[in-house]
Amino acid sequence: NGHFLGRHMSGYTSLRYDISDYVNYDHKNILVIRVDASQFEGWFYEGTGIYRHIWLVKTDPLHVAHWGTFVTSEVNHDSAKLIIKTRTSNEYDEATQCQVTSRIVDADGKAIGEAQSTETVRAWENEEFSHEVILKNPRLWSTESPYLYRLVTMVKKGETTVDVYQTPFGIRTIRFDAHKGFFLNGKPLKIKGVCCHQYHAGVGSALPDRIHEFRLEKLKKIGCNAIRCAHNPPAPELLDACDRLGMLVIDEHRMMGSSPQFLGQLESMLLRDRNHPSVILWCLGNEEHVIQGTQVGARISSTMKRLVKRLDPSRSVTLAMNGEWGSVVSLIMDVQGCNYLRLGDVDKYHKDHPDHPIMATETASTLSTRGIYADDKEKGYANAYGTTLPFWGSTAEDMWRFWAERPFVSGVFVWAGFDYGGEAELFWWPGISTNFGIMDTCGFPKDNYYYYKAWWSEETLLHIFPHWNWKAREAEVIDVWCYSNCEEVELFLNGKSLGKKKMRPNSHLEWKVKYAPGKLEVKGYRSGKSITTAKVETTGKPARLKLTPHHLAIKADNEDISVVKVSVLDVQGRLVPTANNEVTFSISEKARIIGVGNGNPSSHEPDKGAKRKVFNGLSQLIIQSSRETGEIKLRAESPGLEPTSIIIRAENCTSKPFVPSVSSF
Repeated sequence: NGHFLGRHMSGYTSLRYDISDYVNYDHKNILVIRVDASQFEGWFYEGTGIYRHIWLVKTDPLHVAHWGTFVTSEVNHDSAKLIIKTRTSNEYDEATQCQVTSRIVDADGKAIGEAQSTETVRAWENEEFSHEVILKNPRLWSTESPYLYRLVTMVKKGETTVDVYQTPFGIRTIRFDAHKGFFLNGKPLKIKGVCCHQYHAGVGSALPDRIHEFRLEKLKKIGCNAIRCAHNPPAPELLDACDRLGMLVIDEHRMMGSSPQFLGQLESMLLRDRNHPSVILWCLGNEEHVIQGTQVGARISSTMKRLVKRLDPSRSVTLAMNGEWGSVVSLIMDVQGCNYLRLGDVDKYHKDHPDHPIMATETASTLSTRGIYADDKEKGYANAYGTTLPFWGSTAEDMWRFWAERPFVSGVFVWAGFDYGGEAELFWWPGISTNFGIMDTCGFPKDNYYYYKAWWSEETLLHIFPHWNWKAREAEVIDVWCYSNCEEVELFLNGKSLGKKKMRPNSHLEWKVKYAPGKLEVKGYRSGKSITTAKVETTGKPARLKLTPHHLAIKADNEDISVVKVSVLDVQGRLVPTANNEVTFSISEKARIIGVGNGNPSSHEPDKGAKRKVFNGLSQLIIQSSRETGEIKLRAESPGLEPTSIIIRAENCTSKPFVPSVSSF
């Protein structure tokens, strides 16, 4: 309404303004937000715009303060003591008596504990209420069983309940040990994590809530149990998904500094995120190479750490350092964060500082492009064997074998879980996205994905590559690799054995094979018995399309999405691994296509629209619901290919409160 509210110097930390004095209570209000991304903040291509939710919050003058609850727990065998802190705000002009009730509700909605107290809160001030609740035989939150409780905070003025505030939380213990690594609920757990930027094909940085869940589910399938929010505080919805799915989190502050602006951003992150059981570690910054080894850096990090410990004494702090391990800044951190094994001497650090826990906060940086098996700098592609590296990088195998052999290291965070826009390292223009990901920008697995799945998960795995479509290369020698956690693997070409080899732990197998069209097959053995097989075949020409949605039913709430995989198949229904057909999409009025992508790091096609080429047989589109229920028909067609269509249901639901859209200015 023409009044200036303020300026916030970050696109990632949450901000809040009280607009009570400026509101027109009897007619329309206009809220104007100017977004300026002329100075980059992230370490990737961010685009610009508003990519987090905006909430309009209305309360009684007596209410729970913003991010005003904090739940911690002390676990003792068959019980847990919950310590609950609640800040209430009184915005009346007189002191007001306030009754606060803290009620604990289990996952079934049953109230299982309660405490309350009454205080007089002075006018225009906050008051902290402290409660303790004992729970018998609590369900502990873990990566395998992410059990969540809920704190329901009720504020009464006299006999009237004026505010109800809900806080999901989990009960668990965490510990970093300098000799034995990380412990969750008293049990050792090797952290197998990835670093993730806020980016996905077709939507860039503006991720719908369901995309966070989609990406986490893909990571869980390879045995990944942690993510590092690189290099900024995440969307709250990502942490909600981590809580629900059982994914550990390093929550990271973007700007290492002790000015009021930067400390305010750090405080915002801490207050907002400290009730999430998934968060196990606060990271104060990333690769601050100018100050991470200096006295200035030590003073800054000490000030930041004091703020963390005041607001959350239950967690440790780290700094992701690409060198200067053992400096004055290192010794201030509760956990030494090491970026890349080539940039320092981990064993020396552990010998010199035997009582200091260590975490590989960033590692690998293996370059690879899905479905490409030779470097092609002109096209911006790195070979999918993962042997092309920047000077600081390591192959997935060298990296994991190094860290896995050191029990004193709490775990690793691979750079990166997914490709993202920008940082086309070593392969610049026409490259417009990175090749660092275990998966591409769509979440389609690269071959390295199966290396991690072999050694991070308990699932029996056998994966052979490359594809076997090498027209005009008959009799040429092809490097054939196999990722597996079987004890032995035997390779066959068109039924003829090319030899059986033993698989070393955390390793892979290779053969030199003269190309002949047909079938390349591997058999995996355990205790001398064949237990699984995998194959690649020479396919026919592209013949038809296939659409595979990750959800066949979505909510009709104008938010929910389904991620649809587009595959080009031959007449026998096999994926054609070299196909690059352009596919056009049409959709009924009950939904919309909000983005298309294909994982090609050098594709300059529009991310918004109704068509996209497949890249090595695959592409992706994201559809989003309207508020209309019923059948959503999606059709895909391409010249010369058999078209296809699918039906996705938009189901009735209770939508979040929302302000209807109006025309922009």
